[in-house]
Amino acid sequence: MGTKKGNLRTWFQETRPNFLLLTPLIYSVGVAAAYVEGYFEVFKVLLGLVGVMLAHISMNVINDYFDYESGLDFKTKRTPFSGGSGILTAGALKPRSVYLFALSCLLLGGTIGLYFVLTTGWMLLPLVLEAALTIYFYTTHLSHWYVGEVFTGLNFGLFIVLGGYFIMTSHYSVAVLAPGIIPGILAGTLLFLNEFPDVEADAMVGRRNAVISLGLAKASKIYAALIASTYIWVIICIIAGLMPWTMLVTFVTMPLALKATRGVLRDHDDVERLVPSLGANVMLVLSMTATTTLGLLLSLLI
Repeated sequence: MGTKKGNLRTWFQETRPNFLLLTPLIYSVGVAAAYVEGYFEVFKVLLGLVGVMLAHISMNVINDYFDYESGLDFKTKRTPFSGGSGILTAGALKPRSVYLFALSCLLLGGTIGLYFVLTTGWMLLPLVLEAALTIYFYTTHLSHWYVGEVFTGLNFGLFIVLGGYFIMTSHYSVAVLAPGIIPGILAGTLLFLNEFPDVEADAMVGRRNAVISLGLAKASKIYAALIASTYIWVIICIIAGLMPWTMLVTFVTMPLALKATRGVLRDHDDVERLVPSLGANVMLVLSMTATTTLGLLLSLLI
């Protein structure tokens, strides 16, 4: 097939698959919280998973499209964790096709969300609408208003957890809010750190975010504080009785947290030397999210 039409491998790479693993892990936190309370339906779990995966794919792809259109991806120095997919800048796919693909994923994901609104309760509707709007307008607007990291933490952290829990139970509760804060902080921090290599290019195209505002030295300290806050939150919630003591299993990830934090504090202004810390941070986000789910499930056994 011609390069402009692309093949399945090219389209798969356009979705930025390296980041997609995080979504089912975050979703599993909400499902696990519901399971602990005795709610579980395989059909709902699987359909909900398809919905949130489509939402994440649409976010990745539409971000790639708008960053290409703004010229940002021609200015960034790509790393395995930042700078876009490189598919559009390489001319491997037509921009219009990529844009339509993103909208199709967003529409399908939104349709699944509306199905659950109709079958489980209207209180899910605000999450579905907020997700759809912020996915579409993140790159063009939210990333220019100093709120990109906040909405990323909400959409691809806390709200996925709440949504997964709600479609199982038809209600919200503190029981899911407390553990949901963990992937919320982690998802926002993932974007925050991945903005480090792009800080100059982002500023050139009018983006405004916390890293640009703070500068890399101060931002590296904020990163360390955000990572520390996840462990502090676990301790506070266990003491307050908001999470089971089995959530201490999340502390097995501390070596990764220390590795990432030390690297960021040391190499924040050197992109090439920072790359290993970006990788350690991704592993930390994935593993701490996974152990959050594990901690909830262990409460049924111990």
